[in-house]
Amino acid sequence: MYWEKDIETIERKKLDELQLTRLKNTLAKAGKSFYYGKKFKEQKIDAGAVKSLRDIQKIPFTTKDDLRENWPYGLVASHKDDLVRMHSSSGTTGRATVIFHTADDIAVWTNLVARCMYMAGMRKSDVFQNMMTYGLFTGGLGFHYGAEKIGALVIPAGAGNSKRQIQLMMDFQTTVVHVIPSYALHLSTVFSELHIDPRRDTKVRIAFVGAEPHTEKMRKKIEDIYGYKAFNSYGLSEMNGPGVAFECPEQQGMHIWEDSFLAEIIDPQTFEPVADGAEGELVLTTLQRDGMPVIRYRTKDLTRIIPGRCSCGRTHRRIERIKGRTDDMLIIKGVNIFPMQIEKKLMEIPGVGTNFLIVLSRDEFNDSMTVKVEVNKEYFSGELKKMEMLRKKIVEELKSEILITPKIDLVEPDSIPKGEGKAVRVIDNRKD
Repeated sequence: MYWEKDIETIERKKLDELQLTRLKNTLAKAGKSFYYGKKFKEQKIDAGAVKSLRDIQKIPFTTKDDLRENWPYGLVASHKDDLVRMHSSSGTTGRATVIFHTADDIAVWTNLVARCMYMAGMRKSDVFQNMMTYGLFTGGLGFHYGAEKIGALVIPAGAGNSKRQIQLMMDFQTTVVHVIPSYALHLSTVFSELHIDPRRDTKVRIAFVGAEPHTEKMRKKIEDIYGYKAFNSYGLSEMNGPGVAFECPEQQGMHIWEDSFLAEIIDPQTFEPVADGAEGELVLTTLQRDGMPVIRYRTKDLTRIIPGRCSCGRTHRRIERIKGRTDDMLIIKGVNIFPMQIEKKLMEIPGVGTNFLIVLSRDEFNDSMTVKVEVNKEYFSGELKKMEMLRKKIVEELKSEILITPKIDLVEPDSIPKGEGKAVRVIDNRKD
């Protein structure tokens, strides 16, 4: 049940003490980097003056812009000769961020991912198929090394090539997969085209899903299609990648590994801490990284600390699935909208397919939203009345959720382009 019982079930008081010790060490290490050394000196921050975990609030936040502006080595706290690996974010907006690791950092990261996978039920006897991109992206290698740490047979399939993925699953009797949720739904259509029933014809019993925010409805839809148990994972490249937080078998939130990360939830407007149970932005500090410590990193991810102790016996606090990102918020006619609100409603409606796309436009000063929704093939049989009823149903459901009336375009299955990475959910054609 436990990969490391002593640390996973550690008493809360001892965990707090461990965090404080590691926080002090982290601050001392960070001060050796150009960025933090300069920042601490300018703001007269004494790492040795930290006496409690609350004292971290005296230290300024670190943002993605800070990492970009100090490209490439400005946050490195170790000698360059001690660095053995670098990873990078996707860099979809502006310059990518880069993270460096020592050999010890890689070992810690590997163990954290193994802890996650073992907690979810993966064992040495499993065959693990990794359907994530390898390379600068952390997701592929992170889970790869975690699986090898457990001792499972690893199939480094990489992303895309759906027919090959299915063939590998069947030929090698894959039991555990790592997959992006949107790709899992896409892959189901390929199974159907090949007249293969994934519930009957494969041995997969566990899926690790992550890399993009998704709703509980999407998770349930994936589980219904495949018949396996899907576990939510959370990570980001600035904090290693995967292995930051993970679901246990209770699936009542994701345990954040507090021996390696100090978590805060703040109000993204006031930057003040919020109480457990209140939604806000997740802020993280590394506690076990030598090469490039990162302090009070604003993730932009919206979540909350789930109050109370998990019935699984683990004492590390839990965070709720990521609702979205503060910078993913859309403002349409003065209304704040998150793409996941739309996904949640769409996944509840029978007949809706596996993909959708939000297109924003502006005519003079009026903003409008069009949601392109893939629907099941049966709706393109020529019964216009049936399609119109579905369209009206979608309009009504979305209006009740987001408080504005979107235009709905019903499109055929697989007509919305899919990439091998995270799903593109929004195209904003508005001009400032």
